[in-house]
Amino acid sequence: MERFPTNPTSANHFLTNPTICADPPPPISIYSPLHHPIQHQATQTLNNDLLFQKKREKNMEDSSEDWRRTSAGHRRIIFGKYEMGRMLGQGTFAKVYYARDSVTAESVAVKVIKTEQVRKEGFMEQITREIAVMRLVRHPNVVQLKEVMATKTKIFLVMEYVKGGELFAKIEKGRLKEDLARKYFQQLVSAIDYCHSRGVSHRDLKPENLLLDENENLKVSDFGLSALPEQLRNDGMLHTQCGTPAYVAPEVLRRKGYDGAKADIWSCGVILYVLLAGCLPFREVNIMHMYKKIFKAEYEFPPWFSAGSRQLISKLLVVDPSQRVTVPEIMHVPWFSKVSRTNHSSHDKLSSLIIAPIPIDEPEKDETTGESEKSMKRSKSNSSPRFYNAFEFISSMSSGFDLSGMFETHRKSGSLFTSKSRASTVMDKLESVAKKLNFKIWFSKQNEYKLKMQGISEGRKGKLSVTVEVFEVAPEVAVVEFSKESGDTLEYKKFEEDVRPGLQDIVWSWQGEDSNG
Repeated sequence: MERFPTNPTSANHFLTNPTICADPPPPISIYSPLHHPIQHQATQTLNNDLLFQKKREKNMEDSSEDWRRTSAGHRRIIFGKYEMGRMLGQGTFAKVYYARDSVTAESVAVKVIKTEQVRKEGFMEQITREIAVMRLVRHPNVVQLKEVMATKTKIFLVMEYVKGGELFAKIEKGRLKEDLARKYFQQLVSAIDYCHSRGVSHRDLKPENLLLDENENLKVSDFGLSALPEQLRNDGMLHTQCGTPAYVAPEVLRRKGYDGAKADIWSCGVILYVLLAGCLPFREVNIMHMYKKIFKAEYEFPPWFSAGSRQLISKLLVVDPSQRVTVPEIMHVPWFSKVSRTNHSSHDKLSSLIIAPIPIDEPEKDETTGESEKSMKRSKSNSSPRFYNAFEFISSMSSGFDLSGMFETHRKSGSLFTSKSRASTVMDKLESVAKKLNFKIWFSKQNEYKLKMQGISEGRKGKLSVTVEVFEVAPEVAVVEFSKESGDTLEYKKFEEDVRPGLQDIVWSWQGEDSNG
């Protein structure tokens, strides 16, 4: 039997394709209705602190081996949060670094992308698509994008650090035992099923895009070629040829319309064959000969394949996509639903293997207070301004990089500018300018870097009310966003003109204008 081919670029996984692989985990909470409210609050805080410390110590222990490889002299902190370590890989437009969250000690991978180079080479669409997909997909078997930040010249993608490397490297050593292959395949199907339920097809499934964590759990990565529902034509089909030929469905190779989800199922079939055989089902040096085999689903089973695995692969590798097995049907196949001994526990159920998706948190509401002007003084706490969504920032401040369609928030009339001043300095300046324009001010209780201005005179549609929030893009860059809450739009436009002269000494660039620095 032919050995599985080697891939010299597999070590630099994150950089093999010009694609990109953002919310922190919910806070730990302990609730005991038996406690007195005040006593409970103190106990809860103490328990949370203990749990956080325990988690941090575990993160420190987990990351210590990787961290020791980086000398202290080569570390730097970005955005006041991530300690950058050694470089994991390098590509044309990006470098990937090992890093550690300075608060939680969690290991992460940070991909640093040069925006100008990416824009010039025309890879912006792939980046935006990947980010859009990662906003939709939050699943334990999918590599998580934790955070996106940016400066004027670089984009920083903070990703889950998957310590175990590529599944490809494991297969290179030889075929897998059936139980282990089944475990990985079950987790793959779980991830793909969730993606499809969100309207996302991957379109480039292969072992190089499947990673393993330290617990030998599979993680799907590289969504740069993925398809979203809005990419469908009027016939409801995809028409772009994507993926690696050896894993691509015949209908995709024929350059005709195809169902992305059904094409993914074919790729899953090829992957399962590779896991069990250690080589590809369609193996030809001549690519046209390989295409012919794919078009006919012409392959052979090695003698060690079990009857159950043969039956499932035969249902997956079906040329006619309408006759190909679906995910719900896969889950009812006896071979698939069997619990692997590698995952055996007291709960001998398939549900213990396929982990439930992580729910997407709803954004929290942030209301401004209704306090009078006498009590409007902002608290001088140690809190920091929220990080502005880097992609909204780049989209609004840079030409040729429109990512506005990715964001669901529908803003009211407004404008924004960037500043090289500290967020606290910007807030002081805003307060001063508002007073000169005879606007009343209210500060947000939840966010000290957010305020509300209201005119004292009645306008055509009542009093003009404007909300201003300061976001931190980087320690040296702040974004200030104005939005009209109520009042006449023409009066708001006049307010925008009136406010500019008083802010000119802290403004770096207004939205849509070139920066001066």
